[in-house]
Amino acid sequence: MPQDVSLLPQKRWRTTEIEINAPSAVVWKVLTDFPRYGSWNPIIRQIEGELIVGKRLRVFACLPCGLPMVLWPKILYFGIKQVIRWLGNLLVSGLLDGEHLFMLEPLGEAQVRFVQREAYSGVLLPIMWPWLKGQGFEAFGMMNRALKATAERLCESPF
Repeated sequence: MPQDVSLLPQKRWRTTEIEINAPSAVVWKVLTDFPRYGSWNPIIRQIEGELIVGKRLRVFACLPCGLPMVLWPKILYFGIKQVIRWLGNLLVSGLLDGEHLFMLEPLGEAQVRFVQREAYSGVLLPIMWPWLKGQGFEAFGMMNRALKATAERLCESPF
C-alpha cells in the first residue's frame, strides 16, 4: 500500500516585489555593495563574503520582531546584474531550509522590478510557517522599500 505523501514536509513560498525608479545597474550596485548594507538595509545589517557559486556568505540579520540571526547561506546561482540565489538552513540541512532569490527585472531604461522570493522546506516547516510567513513578509517589505529609497536617492544626486 502506498505511503501517505501528505504527511511529508511541503514547500512554502513567500514572494514580494517593488518597482524602483532607477536603472538596473544602480539597483544592482546597491544590492551587491555588501560593506554598505548597514547604512540602508533595516533587515540584513551586514554580509561578508563574495558572490561566487558554491561559496558561503556570512549574513547578519535582524528580523522585524528584533530577533538577531547569523546565517551561512551557500550561493547557488549568481547572474551578473540580474539574480542572486542562495540556500540557507537552520543548524543542519533538512530541518528548516530557505532558498532565497533576489532578482531584477528591467522595466525600461530607468525602472526595474525587484523581486524577493524564499522557498521554505524541512521537517520544522509545518510548525514554523505561521511565524515565518509574518516575519518574512514584513522583512521583505522593509528591505524592498529601503532598497527603492536608496537606489532612487542615488539617481537624484551624482555618484
